[in-house]
Amino acid sequence: MNQSFDTPSSTPAYYLAIDLGATSGRSILASFDGKKVEMEELTRFRYPMLHICDHLFWNLPSIYQYVLEAIKAAAEKLSAINATLTTIGIDSWGCDVAYFYADGSLAGLPYCYRDKHTEGAIERFSAKMSKEAVYGKTGIQFMDFNTLFQLDTLRSNKAGVIDAADKILFIPDALAYMLTGKAVTEYTVASTSQMLNPATGDLDPDILAALEIPRSKFGPMVQPGETIGTLSSHVQEFAGTGSVPVVAVAGHDTASAVIAVPSPDKEYAYLSCGTWSLLGIESPTPIISDKSLRYNFTNEGGIDGSTRFLKNICGLWLLERCREEFTDAPENIAELAAIYRQSECESIINPDDPVFAHPASMTEAISDFCAKTGQTVPKTAADYVRVIYRSLAKRYKEVFDWLQELSPVELKRLHVIGGGSLNQYLMQYAADELGIPVVAGPTECTAMGNVLVQLRASGALKSLEEMRAVAINSTETKTYKPQ
Repeated sequence: MNQSFDTPSSTPAYYLAIDLGATSGRSILASFDGKKVEMEELTRFRYPMLHICDHLFWNLPSIYQYVLEAIKAAAEKLSAINATLTTIGIDSWGCDVAYFYADGSLAGLPYCYRDKHTEGAIERFSAKMSKEAVYGKTGIQFMDFNTLFQLDTLRSNKAGVIDAADKILFIPDALAYMLTGKAVTEYTVASTSQMLNPATGDLDPDILAALEIPRSKFGPMVQPGETIGTLSSHVQEFAGTGSVPVVAVAGHDTASAVIAVPSPDKEYAYLSCGTWSLLGIESPTPIISDKSLRYNFTNEGGIDGSTRFLKNICGLWLLERCREEFTDAPENIAELAAIYRQSECESIINPDDPVFAHPASMTEAISDFCAKTGQTVPKTAADYVRVIYRSLAKRYKEVFDWLQELSPVELKRLHVIGGGSLNQYLMQYAADELGIPVVAGPTECTAMGNVLVQLRASGALKSLEEMRAVAINSTETKTYKPQ
């Protein structure tokens, strides 16, 4: 039965979610009728990584322009029905940061986390602070693209941007700053940096000291649901809006997605399945131990002080890159997913092997891995698709078993959210490997979580329990049972 909630007004309220993934973004216009959220995609846009002088960057000004166009599109659509925006929220990928001068101008383009300049950074920083000390303070999985290692690499390379910058802001915070002129550091996206101490709820002073970066270069810490500021007069003029508040949602896209997992209890693990696969649980407190360090699990921030205890796994990045090279395969993603049935290739790769992080050719990287491990080398597109699906499912099983060891509760099912949940073949492989039901959907969890935080910020919802109930009311799922 759908649960209803008291809404502050009988007049429909509208919310704009800007959802930025690792390769593309979109804007979602949402409304709430007291029972469920209705969402409509307004705009969709791509922003490929810029390859400049052997480095990878994000074209942040271009992304900002897409955001402006999305706000304008929302304002025009609502003006036609004599309605206005209530709030705006932005979520994005984690780790990457932008640098701003004191006058508010952008100090160059932000590095992309896939750039190779941080290779070896973990070992280099370990000379300043041991891995055990860093993990004890942050509880974050060691990955060389974490913000900590990006900043330390710039220090080691004697790049001047850190000292020249007045502000260092994570991507959703940078865009909010460009919209409002207000600089903040949102908790969930900051937690991906490996610089935030969950015990204090702020950036760790010892880590900042090791980087020789003052805390003042980062904005004040805010939690999901706090208002950052209102659209600047320039933005209002361009987009045709009033002084619409920009709300700090769960700025890290996975944090937003987890908010909207449609589960009535805690006896589940979640898998955010897209370019990356993030497998974890929602915990009331961080889980920091010798075993969690050995398994390289991470404790990222969630809503209301919760912890997203998870492990990052390479995801459909493998298929996305192979797809660019296929000449004998369907372009339609659903048809491409189905061709695995044309293959009997039994080879298995480790999706998290560094050779798959940024190869010149993904098909060659997979073929080389199979050859070096004495397995059958895939030859057709169907072979590669089958190898990727089976390898991901087996990696999910391995990480799930580690997660169950560390979890305080028995995990009875896996909720899969994100675009990968539409892949029925991968979902069935996962159910078969894990031996538990896999509940697939919704695909729009990130945008839904973004909107749910805005709803609570505006007073339409009052608690996380109400937010989860709305998520259940608003979404459809499909369950895959082990075969």
